[in-house]
Amino acid sequence: MNTYEPPIFELSSPGKCGVALPEVDVPASELPASLLRQDDLDGMPELSEPEVVRHFTRISQRNFCIDTGMYPLGSCTMKYNPKLNEETARLPAFAAVHPLQDPSLAQGILRLMAELQRDLAEISGFDAVSLQPAAGAQGELTGALVFRAYHLDRGDPERTEILVPDAAHGTNPATAAMTGFTVIEVKSDARGNVDLDDLKRHLSPRTAGMMLTNPNTLGLFEEEVEDVSRLVHEAGGLMYCDGANFNAILGVVKPAALGFDFMHYNLHKTFSTPHGGGGPGSGAVGCTALLAPFLPGPRVREVTLEPGEDRALDRTETRYELFMPPRSIGRVKVFYGNVGMLVRAWTYLRLLGKAGLRQVAETSVLNANYLRVQLGDLYPPAVDRICMHEVVLKGQLDGVTDIRTLDIAKRLIDYHFHPPTIYFPLIVPEALMIEPTETESRRSLDGFVEAMREIAREARETPDLLHAAPTTTPVRRLDEVGAARQPVLCYQQEQGCF
Repeated sequence: MNTYEPPIFELSSPGKCGVALPEVDVPASELPASLLRQDDLDGMPELSEPEVVRHFTRISQRNFCIDTGMYPLGSCTMKYNPKLNEETARLPAFAAVHPLQDPSLAQGILRLMAELQRDLAEISGFDAVSLQPAAGAQGELTGALVFRAYHLDRGDPERTEILVPDAAHGTNPATAAMTGFTVIEVKSDARGNVDLDDLKRHLSPRTAGMMLTNPNTLGLFEEEVEDVSRLVHEAGGLMYCDGANFNAILGVVKPAALGFDFMHYNLHKTFSTPHGGGGPGSGAVGCTALLAPFLPGPRVREVTLEPGEDRALDRTETRYELFMPPRSIGRVKVFYGNVGMLVRAWTYLRLLGKAGLRQVAETSVLNANYLRVQLGDLYPPAVDRICMHEVVLKGQLDGVTDIRTLDIAKRLIDYHFHPPTIYFPLIVPEALMIEPTETESRRSLDGFVEAMREIAREARETPDLLHAAPTTTPVRRLDEVGAARQPVLCYQQEQGCF
């Protein structure tokens, strides 16, 4: 099979035209000078419409995507995105609504947002939700800003430290540092939990709070999470829940019941809105009543109008309005967040219901543990205990010294599987973080297991196959350091290459 697809510039032929417009049948008029381009279009590709369509279709068919196969990126929850969500988001009343419309003309979307706030609060056990943040990392930023505002509001400016486990997502310490906090690392113990003794050593009057993912980034439920919350609270700090792994406990346990004060929800992960190239993200946040006054706004609330309050009313009516919390940290996103994602999440919740949400968590945990058992004899688990929605294995094959996790991941591409997350968490040598999600069937899981076991055999018998992988793609292994430090981002037509 010919795997080479030339850049569109190389397909170009002078004089070709994609669209033929009819002769002008009205008097011609010059365009205003202010609307004219200041540069010419020399060098732009010239192709027919079918050539353009076929070129980009061929390119799109080379993509790994969740609609064509398993996408086991650990910590990312790349689940299938139900098409009903897309249909709902495209309804004209949602897709065409304008953020500057008067609230009286946008009651439908405001009601949806109010219901989503309520549902997310109920699922997590929190008292208030803001839908503003555009992604999980921005939800973290929001939480850190709320923590700071809370401590300053109560006259305690000395709380300048945020505790972060050594296995945390990199955004946790980055967020804390961006908001002016000093990051204090807390070690993990042999079972993959926060080391309580190390935590106690770092708690002090300077502790503003702790950022903790539960289940954690080792794919494990924090067995001492209630003790962690108690210790932090006794020291005067607050507990932040990184909701990246909420998929594993959805409908099973409420983070607020574990002692968390604040969390972000990755709607583009847990609530399938979707993730990755289909984006954008959405990182709604929830919190206790104590922190609710500091949430970003505007939020949505329901109000009841009685006859006489509005001259047009002859009966009691419910309406929805935007408001700013009294001591809000302000906006963190223009307008009201990524509203299209909110519509998708609302649809997902309605589609599944209470029982369905719990089944999401139970099936995702079952699938991950199935992979743990099926692969654990070849790829040792980072921590040998029951995992949650993802399993962290090591790409360290017994008796094989010249094969690394990177080789295994690249070879998986030749078996038509997107590689899992690799080299994370950083505390696990040669980490393979695999998250099958609840949407994968037994058949697809078995196919992944078969590929991984075959790769283990190749690593022993024909290791050069792995060193050369991938072998079925248009591009082999790239100079990743060079691509990061000296990227070439535009087509060099005179060289005929990028």
